[in-house]
Amino acid sequence: MADGDAAELVEVDYDPLPAVVDPEAALAPDAELQFPELGSNVAGGLRVADGAAALDGAEVVVRARMVNQRLAVVPMEGNAILADPTTGDFPLTVHVSTQMPHGFRNQLVGIFGYEQDQVRVIAPHVGGGFGGKAGMIGEHTATIGAARALGRPVAWVETRSENLQSMPHSRGQIAYYELGLTREGRMTGLRCRVVGDAGAYSGFGGALPIHQTYTMAPGVYDIPKVGYDVVSAMTTTTPMGAFRGAGRPEAAAHIERLVDLAAAELDLDPAELRRRNFLDPAAFPLVTQTGAHYDVGDYDLPLREALRLGNYEKLREEQAARRESGDPVQLGIGLAVYVEITAGGGGSEYGSVRVHPDGTATVQAGTSAHGQGHATSFAMLVADRLGIPFDNIRYEQSDTASVPRGGGTGGSRSLQMGGSAVRVAADDVRAQAVRRAATLLEANADDVELTEDGAFGVVGVPSVTVSWEQVLAEGEIFAGVDEKQEGATFPFGAHLSVVEVDTETGRVTPRSHLAVDDCGRILNPLLVEGQQHGGLAQGIAQALFEEVLFDADGNPITGTLADYHIPTAADLFSFEAVTTETPTPMNVLGAKGIGESATIGSTPAVQNAVIDALAPFGVTHIDLPCTPERVWRAVQSGGGDPWREPPAVFADLPVRGADIEDESGAI
Repeated sequence: MADGDAAELVEVDYDPLPAVVDPEAALAPDAELQFPELGSNVAGGLRVADGAAALDGAEVVVRARMVNQRLAVVPMEGNAILADPTTGDFPLTVHVSTQMPHGFRNQLVGIFGYEQDQVRVIAPHVGGGFGGKAGMIGEHTATIGAARALGRPVAWVETRSENLQSMPHSRGQIAYYELGLTREGRMTGLRCRVVGDAGAYSGFGGALPIHQTYTMAPGVYDIPKVGYDVVSAMTTTTPMGAFRGAGRPEAAAHIERLVDLAAAELDLDPAELRRRNFLDPAAFPLVTQTGAHYDVGDYDLPLREALRLGNYEKLREEQAARRESGDPVQLGIGLAVYVEITAGGGGSEYGSVRVHPDGTATVQAGTSAHGQGHATSFAMLVADRLGIPFDNIRYEQSDTASVPRGGGTGGSRSLQMGGSAVRVAADDVRAQAVRRAATLLEANADDVELTEDGAFGVVGVPSVTVSWEQVLAEGEIFAGVDEKQEGATFPFGAHLSVVEVDTETGRVTPRSHLAVDDCGRILNPLLVEGQQHGGLAQGIAQALFEEVLFDADGNPITGTLADYHIPTAADLFSFEAVTTETPTPMNVLGAKGIGESATIGSTPAVQNAVIDALAPFGVTHIDLPCTPERVWRAVQSGGGDPWREPPAVFADLPVRGADIEDESGAI
């Protein structure tokens, strides 16, 4: 348009898409279709051949319809990117807040047609990811495209409201669970029918209830029959994705809530009912009814610790006294015993160690930290194996120009995958150094050891040693490896939560929360505790505060932090986070993940505690989050039946393992 020309107003007929924000309503026969050409809002789903048979022979059946609400990721730093086509060394350099720089680069070159060596991706210090920064999004693509078209650097930084509305949400499941038991409290079967909210475009998030939640549905229990039917429904809302747990928190919340219902029905202590049904530690490794290959587990170990450290019997005595006195502020005690899956994606991870002639070392790993302390952990590994002072070790990550490859960070894989690769590389460097030292000492390499003070000497001859500097006189020593883990690991733990509930106002005040988490062998206790604290804050927040909401027209009504309630320091309280150690045989470190564990264990423990406080009022269930209004209404209504019949759509789903095959016939 030339200067001075008037802008032409063009009228466009716009037929807005009818809002469908309820995933169950999206499955109704008369539901508005998001994509009419598909004929359905079903994004995907599977069922077992005869799910109802899981309850055959049960003497007692408890059931509940449970809502695991939609959550926002809310990282401290939202998405941000700077695309620069003007740097000399690479046609394109991208600085981006991401968990997986190599994966980001691979997506980028696929979209824009670059070769991998033409693009450099750097993830600087990232203010949190939690699963929400695991790939390229539309704004990344637009920013890069604009930079290429303009031939100049272009940046985009997301606002908080944009982040709350557009970063993939998570959870968002409606679950119909039924648990069969004998009158003595032995579990005989579990039937699950789950509706997952996929959001507007079903991708990774739409698959989570179909795979991850299914895999972890039986939890820590020896349940001989499991029926699991699941459907993901498309709604006119933000698409779903990964977030701290990614399908596993829902499974734990559902089964742990159901166990408390069963304990109340059978008049058993919730701890005792759990103990009667734990998988036998002597049976590990084992394959569950849903196909999970559990590596190692002793689920009574953290439960015993939680009951002991929490003075469980004293708590029950205090609870009984409050109930007898009619105190309007009732005490609730909640338990949850969980198992989760970490490093479930398989594959391998890169790690390297390079010792320089001056005796310093550089460590690289293909994982990418956003607050977990990788630099500390991996430097500790090298210092321990090579005797090099911690301060002389430099760590490199998150730059595709220097780190050749990497799977990034997600699914609590960093230490067990990246750390194991660094450990193996360090052992390789140590072996090379020992061989050089043996030559200098005129000894057999089998007789040379690395002493505690970081020198090389011959066993039994302490007076003659050579230093790292002498060993490195002929040049640096390097080892880079891709360490593969043959399967996932399965951390576990027990949480004990104590809350006070004001029955006149519905206000829930957390009093204490004890987390006993088992992540295998612990490398750095402080880093583990930090991950526990972060996970506890998130899990407790889901139980009491957080929920993404849309109005009937599909407009987000939790688009700012004034509406979406994340807890402040004033809302939380002191956590007691302890650990047990059950090393895994799956990697050289014996380590399992810890980044998501406390989130998974804490939410059902708090929910169970709130409902436990209201048992004298006939309350048997409250959906998440347990807000004051929901709690108050439950007290006023005297509870109610937590069950209603699920949608009919499950009967029409393809059978898992039978109807879904690729062209080769493989499932």
